[in-house]
Amino acid sequence: MLRDNQAEKLEELLVLGEVHTGSGLNQELGLQRPGDTRWGSHFKTVRNFISLFSSIVHVLGVLANEGANYHEKAMAKGLVEDIRSYEFIYMLHLMLKILAITYDLNMALQRKDQDIVSAMKLVDFTKRKLQSMRESEWNSLVEDVSLFCEKNGIMIPEMNEKYGLGKSKRKSSSVIYSHHLRVEVFYAVIDLQLSELNNHFSEVNTDLLLGMASLSLENSFANYDKNRIMKLATYYPNEFGASKLDDLSFDLDNYIYYVREVDKAFSNLKGLGDLSMALVKSNMHKTWGLVYLLVKLSLILPVATATVERAFSSMKFIKNDLRSRISDGFLNDCLVCYIEDEVFESVPNDAIIDRFQKMTTRRVQL
Repeated sequence: MLRDNQAEKLEELLVLGEVHTGSGLNQELGLQRPGDTRWGSHFKTVRNFISLFSSIVHVLGVLANEGANYHEKAMAKGLVEDIRSYEFIYMLHLMLKILAITYDLNMALQRKDQDIVSAMKLVDFTKRKLQSMRESEWNSLVEDVSLFCEKNGIMIPEMNEKYGLGKSKRKSSSVIYSHHLRVEVFYAVIDLQLSELNNHFSEVNTDLLLGMASLSLENSFANYDKNRIMKLATYYPNEFGASKLDDLSFDLDNYIYYVREVDKAFSNLKGLGDLSMALVKSNMHKTWGLVYLLVKLSLILPVATATVERAFSSMKFIKNDLRSRISDGFLNDCLVCYIEDEVFESVPNDAIIDRFQKMTTRRVQL
């Protein structure tokens, strides 16, 4: 019914000359089934819902009158009343604006072999955009909601008027909304998004990631950034006191020139592990002991550069369409097994079977 209604409206628009035909134009839109997601985005789902709003209301209206049974009719009628409320339209457009800002970041984190420096820049960009929206886009949101409501015949309440949601029977238990509350919801939702980003990418985590990425050997140390490496060293006060930080600053200048211009043995290395071995093999770990120490510290961190880059791309393989509702705990366990496959391959099957056998009393021998 939804597809048929889209086709009818497209024919009407073509007759009126409001749309044009051509390759890739006027693609049929659909509604995705919503579900819990980690790195994905519901941006397209919300965008399509807004684009198909009139068709969705039409289909639900038909079901409310011609449903197979009373329960189906009542559900369709209730959904029509809910989605044609100002509050629903307000939240729909608010989430569209937020998801439009975070969409590029969500897609970038799923891209295979994502560069950490680029990813961190996108994180910072997303935070700035959300903060800018918080400070200056409230009026723009209200205007978009009002225009949409006028177009679809939805009542726009007075900004200072209080009213209840839902049927009269439910008014006593419904939440009372007002202009002031809408403003609070606007700020609260954005603050929640910023809090989520800050929790996943805190300042310390960001400094660690960017510092280790600056030690990367890719493209002749293209990501080398002395300031970020020095910032990384400050997180190890026991190893790098004030005097050692000064020494590290001088060592880094000599080190980067040597590995880039003098010794070709550093030109074809693949990771920090290879770099540490090359430093030892060339006996330069004694010359630049502080640089070598920082490389070792980066290697023992659980968020080593190579591991994080593999994790970004691995998430898409683990949490695919068939496992779209996998919980965070189970996803973490699966990622550990997937990323550290060499470690798990060294564990014999008999040891795993014995462990499960001893966990509880079983009727048969595994």
